[in-house]
Amino acid sequence: MKAWPEFNAGGDLPRGIHRSTLDDVLEHFGATPHRAVIAWRLQRIHALARSTDRLARFIIFGSFVTDKAEPNDVDIFLLMEDSFDVSKVSTEASLVFDHAAAQNFLGASVFWIRRAAALGGEDETVAHWQIKRDGSMRGIVEVTHT
Repeated sequence: MKAWPEFNAGGDLPRGIHRSTLDDVLEHFGATPHRAVIAWRLQRIHALARSTDRLARFIIFGSFVTDKAEPNDVDIFLLMEDSFDVSKVSTEASLVFDHAAAQNFLGASVFWIRRAAALGGEDETVAHWQIKRDGSMRGIVEVTHT
């Protein structure tokens, strides 16, 4: 099991990209009944994204990876391989790649791009998700596939 850092005074993970297996994310952040429902959604979205065989990186940010008692949803950024073709994705998995459908049917806010669209490189693009709306920084989680 992963040793997670303490949340900062604002309830966020410390700045940085915290890499973890999906199982460790679900165990750590899905500990209450409310969070378990959201964790189930996260697990489903992860499986659907992986079913494309074109998932490069899976990033979780927002209130689910904070100390907030009852987050509303889970926020996800997907970096897809350049060969990813959304028109070839199964009907269920296609919900992940339609922002409104993901919100309405999967209970998640999902953003995605292909690697080639990662301006400044993919590491810089992923790191950008650490910036909160107020300009402050937070930690984010990258799900590892090992």
